[in-house]
Amino acid sequence: MPFSPDNFNLTSFDLDAFVASTLAEDLGPTGRDVTSETVIPEDAIFTGVMDSRHDAVIAGLPIAEAFFRHLDPDVDIEILVAEGEAVAAGTDIMRLKGKGRAMLTAERSALNTVQHLTGIATMTNEYVRRIAGTGCTLLDTRKTIPGLRVLEKYATRMGGAQNHRMGLWDAAMIKDNHVAVAGNITEAVKRAVDAGIERIIVEVDRVDQIEPALAAGATHLLLDNMEPATLRGAVTLIGGRVPTEASGGVTLETIRDKAETGVDFISVGRLTQSAPAADIGLDFEQV
Repeated sequence: MPFSPDNFNLTSFDLDAFVASTLAEDLGPTGRDVTSETVIPEDAIFTGVMDSRHDAVIAGLPIAEAFFRHLDPDVDIEILVAEGEAVAAGTDIMRLKGKGRAMLTAERSALNTVQHLTGIATMTNEYVRRIAGTGCTLLDTRKTIPGLRVLEKYATRMGGAQNHRMGLWDAAMIKDNHVAVAGNITEAVKRAVDAGIERIIVEVDRVDQIEPALAAGATHLLLDNMEPATLRGAVTLIGGRVPTEASGGVTLETIRDKAETGVDFISVGRLTQSAPAADIGLDFEQV
């Protein structure tokens, strides 16, 4: 069934605070929408239809609903598609009826959010479809806009990906700078093991780094910027001892070849870093 704020839940995300702060940014120090106040009669009632102007995978409608309800608690809203649903161009995705001024004031914040999250979900789904049938799972990364990580990673899930680390706290990821300071991969991993870290992801960009990382206690290997032939050899060498992840410069054109090497995961930063906004429109009529 379609989602609504009543059954929409994001761990560690305060939807009310997000809505309030976003609207406060738009309304500025006076807290006023001077255009709607001066042009639209106070008692005006509008109906509205939000639609997708191109093929898309929808994400963020419950947040859009929360924007409208924040300014008009009595607004009638019907969400017409489920989160994560693929729709064709021209599909109506939400209907509204309520106070005209409130709708116009909330419109841009609601649309910005849906356009951004739907854009991420749509791009993510393109990547997911490219690797269908390979047994490989798409992951996102920490390349997110500050303050929007929870929402952007939610959108990648709606597109069919799984979340990688949510932040710096839920797993160790040992990369080249960590190795350089520790002296070598063995010592870097040993320090994480000695600290009691359960998930230890180690980035390797050469095959000869694999055995030292595994022997020291790595629980996941990120195979960075490796071509398919090298990836295939690395996966064979690892032999299923830990999950494997390909990363670095992955595009729609290259992801299938990498997925077919047998890696368990492929992470793609551009899902959140470079996804274009979806073309979502909202048209109003006065009742």
